[in-house]
Amino acid sequence: MARRFLLFVPTLWGLLTFVFLLNHALPGDPVDLMLGEGAPVEKREDLRRALGLDRPLLSQYVRYLEDIAALDLGRSIRTQRPVQQELSEAFPRTVELASAALGLAGLIAFPLGVLSARKPGKGWDRFARIYTSAGLSLPSFFIGPVLLLLLAVERPWLPVSGADEPGSLVLPAFTLALPLSALLARILRASLLEESGKDYLRTARIKGIKEGRVFWRHALRNALLPVSTVLGLQVGALLTGAILTEKVFRWPGLGTLVLTAITSRDYPVVQGAVLLFSLVTLVATLGTDLCYGLIDPRVRYD
Repeated sequence: MARRFLLFVPTLWGLLTFVFLLNHALPGDPVDLMLGEGAPVEKREDLRRALGLDRPLLSQYVRYLEDIAALDLGRSIRTQRPVQQELSEAFPRTVELASAALGLAGLIAFPLGVLSARKPGKGWDRFARIYTSAGLSLPSFFIGPVLLLLLAVERPWLPVSGADEPGSLVLPAFTLALPLSALLARILRASLLEESGKDYLRTARIKGIKEGRVFWRHALRNALLPVSTVLGLQVGALLTGAILTEKVFRWPGLGTLVLTAITSRDYPVVQGAVLLFSLVTLVATLGTDLCYGLIDPRVRYD
């Protein structure tokens, strides 16, 4: 287990380095965005020195890593507020959206995958295959505007945007949940069908164990291993994938903050957000590994 933790360090360092270099490779100058291109040269140079942008790239990189090690993410170039404060205000909204989407995806995928696997070739199975094919084919940036048009514009049943009105969470949560539920339902169905033909289940039936117990106690439990793998990876994908969804529905979360920071060349906020995304993804991956031992006691760690 200690080696798993140690592998996080070079992964996180590589991500931070990539984002740092990418931010500085993008065209544009944050000083121009803050002061305007017509600002006096003296003011421009003073601001550049205050932000540390006059230093060599390597010096900026070393200082950036030192600040990260000291848990100091710096200040936003755009608002001059601490990056930690900017992230702490936006991140809970993104967690709220991702949690709602994850819950909806589970409520849809679990019964759909189970019914499809229990009666292959029947009506539920055909419906599940159509649903999963459509869900995996349609991206969230297409689903979002369609739901918005149907349920908020043509039929004003739900709020169009924002997070203040009752029901504001419904449309963005469904936008994220539909593709994820399609993926989980398909994986659960395939895993259950694979488990159903294995020898240990046939042996259990020969011993007289009831079919319901064979399915729920043995087949389903082992079929959840690949589902938990995908689910752990999708936690990070939900947070990062929520960026476009938050933009469409004007949800005041981390995705909206990141897009604004990228537009204004706000290096510290972008780097802080990527660090947060990376930590959440790594923790979710570790949590998935730990869940293996709970689902299948045969799984052991070195």
